[in-house]
Amino acid sequence: MKEDYYEILGISKSASAAEIKKAYRKKAIQYHPDKNPGDTEAEAMFKKSAEAYEVLSDPDKRARYDQFGHRAFEGGGFGGGGMNMDDIFSQFGDIFGGAFGGGFGGGGFGGGGRRTVKGSNLRIRVQLTLEEIANGVEKKIKVKRKKLAKGTTYKTCGTCNGQGQVTRIQNTILGRMQTSAPCNTCGGTGEVVDSKPSNADANGMLVTEETVSIKIPAGVVDGMQLKVSGKGNDAPGNGVAGDLLVAIEEKPHATLQREGDNLHYDLYISFSEAALGTSKEIETVTGKVRIKIENGAQSGKILRLRNKGIPSINGYGTGDLLVHVNVWTPKSLSKEQKEFFEKMRDDDHFVPNPEKEDKSFFEKVKDMFS
Repeated sequence: MKEDYYEILGISKSASAAEIKKAYRKKAIQYHPDKNPGDTEAEAMFKKSAEAYEVLSDPDKRARYDQFGHRAFEGGGFGGGGMNMDDIFSQFGDIFGGAFGGGFGGGGFGGGGRRTVKGSNLRIRVQLTLEEIANGVEKKIKVKRKKLAKGTTYKTCGTCNGQGQVTRIQNTILGRMQTSAPCNTCGGTGEVVDSKPSNADANGMLVTEETVSIKIPAGVVDGMQLKVSGKGNDAPGNGVAGDLLVAIEEKPHATLQREGDNLHYDLYISFSEAALGTSKEIETVTGKVRIKIENGAQSGKILRLRNKGIPSINGYGTGDLLVHVNVWTPKSLSKEQKEFFEKMRDDDHFVPNPEKEDKSFFEKVKDMFS
């Protein structure tokens, strides 16, 4: 089981943005690879801290993590070691400031020179039915993404001479301070476009439409975000493509209501069916099933169909389908029907007489969540 992000950084769940930033800065200095050469445990903590900060420093990601935990990023989301060292080192500009540009010698942070550029991410929204959520589904989606045009060539950047960064020396009250920053001309790649097709943009890119296959696991939740690596926009030169971020949207179901991994179904039966008993065919996310209603059924009775709900995204089994029995009271009666019910008004069989096993509404609600 993955460690809690708040525990990794040693902060409370109510920590402010400033406290999160301060905690990560402390961890990053403590476990930085340059300070712990050859220490695999320190490197692992360095990566864990970066992963925790990447999520908790983003208000949207933090909100989803607080609500769903690590499962909010499963099925291709962040929580699987998705950050490489370049991703981690790219955070240091905000955490430590440019003055720390030469503070460590690790690749990508300070003296590492040219960096690997990643293309921009793309975001799409995919609507799913309850049936698709319950069983998992593979969707083929047409996506417009920027791809490197054939025939595009590059040359060494003249501003940074292929280093990918420029170094400046500033006089401060603390003395002369050297800072390094990515080259503005080439964006840190060390290369600029030499030649390109006439229909490509300034970076040698063309917008193309591509069909992307997205495997969506069973049990996803509305608002959850999945990631398809490498299906975002291409990056210029020798960069790597960005990712395709897939936001899940759950379509309303005609008869079923979802509550976590459980489903609810309202079943309406007549007076005669409640008194005599009946069987009814109802819809589930895995097909129709027939259930038996015993004679003397009371309105409000709940039938629990085990494992007929939604599979847990974390593999904790499958939820249940809760069938709520509602006895339908007719709004108008014929003359004969009225005469019948008038005769039954004082009949002992029609006088309410709840037994001990007939639970109250609050007891039924309590049972539903037990």
